[in-house]
Amino acid sequence: MTESKSAPPLSGAAASAKIDAKIAALDDWRGPVLARVRDLIRSAGPEIAETVKWGRVPVWEHAGILTTGEVYKAWVKLTFAHGAALPDPAGLFNSSLDGGTRRAIDIREGETIDGDALQAMIRAAAAHNEERSAARSKKTSA
Repeated sequence: MTESKSAPPLSGAAASAKIDAKIAALDDWRGPVLARVRDLIRSAGPEIAETVKWGRVPVWEHAGILTTGEVYKAWVKLTFAHGAALPDPAGLFNSSLDGGTRRAIDIREGETIDGDALQAMIRAAAAHNEERSAARSKKTSA
């Protein structure tokens, strides 16, 4: 079966199984890198939900998208939906720096990522999404 970019999103056990399969199918350095960042993201907070969108992309959410985990030939990319609004004291963002909203982290073969800094960024992204959600709720109830 061919995957479609218009496939319905998956959540819960179905999403986790799809991401497990994606990691297992990566027979080079990218599989362990995606597995490690996935573990770091999931352990950053119990409220983080794991989904799969656009037929194939792992997505982690809390009150909206936190980050996506895309796999390319030469890197694993974590794209933060509202990265431009997040603090980055450890300098993790190294991609998509010119955009007005998103920021990304590209992890190339042999590179490691600071797990504590990534988890702090995930928690900051979750807090940012909560604030945006609260502001939208306040606006609609006024």
